[in-house]
Amino acid sequence: MTTAIPNLQAALERAAAIRPEVGGFPYLAESLRQAGVLRCTMAVPSNAMLYLTDAGPIAVQGEPLITGMADVAPFDRQALVAALRADQAGETAFPEFLQGCWQAGVAWYEVDLGARTCTYYGADGDSYTESYPAVEI
Repeated sequence: MTTAIPNLQAALERAAAIRPEVGGFPYLAESLRQAGVLRCTMAVPSNAMLYLTDAGPIAVQGEPLITGMADVAPFDRQALVAALRADQAGETAFPEFLQGCWQAGVAWYEVDLGARTCTYYGADGDSYTESYPAVEI
Protein backbone atom coordinates (compact mmCIF):
# COMPACT_ATOMS: atom_id res chain seq x y z
CA MET A 1 0.00 0.00 0.00
CA THR A 2 1.31 3.45 -0.90
CA THR A 3 1.01 6.62 1.11
CA ALA A 4 -0.79 8.40 -1.74
CA ILE A 5 -4.34 8.06 -0.41
CA PRO A 6 -3.58 8.90 3.24
CA ASN A 7 -1.49 11.90 2.08
CA LEU A 8 -4.34 13.16 -0.11
CA GLN A 9 -6.93 12.66 2.62
CA ALA A 10 -4.78 14.56 5.11
CA ALA A 11 -4.25 17.42 2.64
CA LEU A 12 -7.99 17.69 1.94
CA GLU A 13 -8.77 17.69 5.67
CA ARG A 14 -6.11 20.33 6.32
CA ALA A 15 -7.48 22.50 3.50
CA ALA A 16 -11.03 22.21 4.86
CA ALA A 17 -9.80 23.39 8.26
CA ILE A 18 -7.89 26.46 7.00
CA ARG A 19 -9.79 27.44 3.87
CA PRO A 20 -11.70 30.73 4.12
CA GLU A 21 -15.26 30.81 2.73
CA VAL A 22 -14.36 33.54 0.26
CA GLY A 23 -11.34 33.03 -1.99
CA GLY A 24 -10.56 29.62 -0.54
CA PHE A 25 -9.37 27.72 -3.61
CA PRO A 26 -5.72 28.86 -3.39
CA TYR A 27 -5.57 27.44 0.16
CA LEU A 28 -6.89 24.09 -1.05
CA ALA A 29 -4.44 24.10 -3.93
CA GLU A 30 -1.48 24.97 -1.71
CA SER A 31 -2.40 22.25 0.78
CA LEU A 32 -2.50 19.75 -2.10
CA ARG A 33 0.78 21.03 -3.54
CA GLN A 34 2.53 20.70 -0.18
CA ALA A 35 1.25 17.11 0.05
CA GLY A 36 2.91 16.24 -3.25
CA VAL A 37 0.01 16.67 -5.65
CA LEU A 38 1.37 17.81 -9.00
CA ARG A 39 -1.76 18.02 -11.13
CA CYS A 40 -5.49 17.33 -10.86
CA THR A 41 -7.86 16.62 -13.73
CA MET A 42 -11.65 16.72 -13.32
CA ALA A 43 -13.95 15.02 -15.83
CA VAL A 44 -16.91 17.33 -15.26
CA PRO A 45 -19.96 15.25 -16.36
CA SER A 46 -18.79 12.20 -14.41
CA ASN A 47 -17.47 14.23 -11.44
CA ALA A 48 -14.34 12.09 -11.43
CA MET A 49 -11.07 13.63 -10.24
CA LEU A 50 -7.65 12.22 -11.02
CA TYR A 51 -4.88 13.43 -8.73
CA LEU A 52 -1.33 12.91 -9.96
CA THR A 53 0.91 12.86 -6.90
CA ASP A 54 4.55 12.13 -6.22
CA ALA A 55 3.37 9.01 -4.32
CA GLY A 56 1.20 7.75 -7.22
CA PRO A 57 -2.05 8.58 -9.00
CA ILE A 58 -5.39 8.57 -7.17
CA ALA A 59 -8.88 8.55 -8.68
CA VAL A 60 -11.82 9.95 -6.72
CA GLN A 61 -15.35 9.34 -7.99
CA GLY A 62 -18.02 11.80 -6.94
CA GLU A 63 -21.73 11.82 -7.74
CA PRO A 64 -22.02 12.05 -11.55
CA LEU A 65 -23.81 15.06 -13.02
CA ILE A 66 -25.31 12.95 -15.79
CA THR A 67 -26.08 9.32 -16.48
CA GLY A 68 -26.49 7.81 -19.91
CA MET A 69 -26.05 10.07 -22.92
CA ALA A 70 -26.30 13.84 -22.92
CA ASP A 71 -25.53 16.65 -25.31
CA VAL A 72 -22.57 18.80 -24.33
CA ALA A 73 -23.29 22.51 -24.36
CA PRO A 74 -21.08 24.74 -26.49
CA PHE A 75 -18.20 26.31 -24.57
CA ASP A 76 -19.40 29.60 -23.07
CA ARG A 77 -16.47 31.53 -21.61
CA GLN A 78 -18.73 34.23 -20.16
CA ALA A 79 -20.87 31.67 -18.31
CA LEU A 80 -17.75 29.89 -17.06
CA VAL A 81 -16.26 33.12 -15.72
CA ALA A 82 -19.58 33.89 -14.00
CA ALA A 83 -19.50 30.42 -12.33
CA LEU A 84 -15.87 31.00 -11.28
CA ARG A 85 -16.58 34.44 -9.81
CA ALA A 86 -19.62 33.18 -7.88
CA ASP A 87 -17.53 30.35 -6.44
CA GLN A 88 -14.62 32.66 -5.61
CA ALA A 89 -17.04 34.99 -3.81
CA GLY A 90 -18.27 32.10 -1.65
CA GLU A 91 -21.73 32.19 -3.25
CA THR A 92 -21.68 28.54 -4.33
CA ALA A 93 -20.49 25.23 -2.95
CA PHE A 94 -18.49 22.80 -5.08
CA PRO A 95 -21.51 20.89 -6.50
CA GLU A 96 -23.05 24.15 -7.76
CA PHE A 97 -19.71 25.27 -9.19
CA LEU A 98 -19.33 21.97 -11.04
CA GLN A 99 -22.87 22.26 -12.40
CA GLY A 100 -22.08 25.81 -13.56
CA CYS A 101 -19.00 24.51 -15.38
CA TRP A 102 -21.07 21.82 -17.10
CA GLN A 103 -23.76 24.31 -18.14
CA ALA A 104 -20.97 26.52 -19.54
CA GLY A 105 -19.82 23.67 -21.78
CA VAL A 106 -16.78 22.62 -19.74
CA ALA A 107 -16.06 18.94 -20.35
CA TRP A 108 -12.98 18.79 -18.13
CA TYR A 109 -10.56 21.01 -16.30
CA GLU A 110 -7.02 20.68 -15.15
CA VAL A 111 -5.23 22.27 -12.22
CA ASP A 112 -1.44 22.60 -12.52
CA LEU A 113 -0.32 23.10 -8.93
CA GLY A 114 3.24 24.05 -9.86
CA ALA A 115 2.19 26.71 -12.37
CA ARG A 116 -0.81 27.73 -10.21
CA THR A 117 -3.24 27.61 -13.11
CA CYS A 118 -6.64 26.11 -13.83
CA THR A 119 -7.52 25.40 -17.46
CA TYR A 120 -11.10 24.65 -18.45
CA TYR A 121 -11.77 22.79 -21.71
CA GLY A 122 -14.82 22.49 -23.92
CA ALA A 123 -15.50 19.42 -26.03
CA ASP A 124 -14.78 21.42 -29.18
CA GLY A 125 -11.24 22.34 -28.12
CA ASP A 126 -11.94 25.81 -26.71
CA SER A 127 -10.26 26.56 -23.40
CA TYR A 128 -9.90 29.21 -20.74
CA THR A 129 -6.95 29.44 -18.33
CA GLU A 130 -6.94 31.35 -15.08
CA SER A 131 -4.07 31.78 -12.63
CA TYR A 132 -4.60 31.75 -8.90
CA PRO A 133 -2.45 33.50 -6.29
CA ALA A 134 0.19 31.88 -4.13
CA VAL A 135 -0.73 31.74 -0.44
CA GLU A 136 1.20 30.73 2.65
CA ILE A 137 -0.29 28.10 4.92
